[in-house]
Amino acid sequence: MNIRSTNWIPVGSIHDIPRQGARCVKHGEMTIAIFRTADDRLFALEDRCPHRNGPLSQGIVHDGCVTCPLHNWVISLETGRAQGADEGQTATFPVRLEGDTVLLGL
Repeated sequence: MNIRSTNWIPVGSIHDIPRQGARCVKHGEMTIAIFRTADDRLFALEDRCPHRNGPLSQGIVHDGCVTCPLHNWVISLETGRAQGADEGQTATFPVRLEGDTVLLGL
């Protein structure tokens, strides 16, 4: 995505997102989950597993992925793609950090 055309929206502090956890923000009808890894990397995905629309924000964050709490699908935080033999993808969004402020690209 071209950063110049991205509308960066402040959505809170990195300290609002637990390590290996997520916080959600609404964008119209869509819920976007912002994930924080153990090493403080940030990722943003639509909060819907591509399998049965499970809430990814309630899943376990590990190794650059999140495991859906409903049926244990593993989704890449970077690409939104299902891992292993599973197939499907959820939408990803750019996210960045300025100081302690998390910015979501829409």
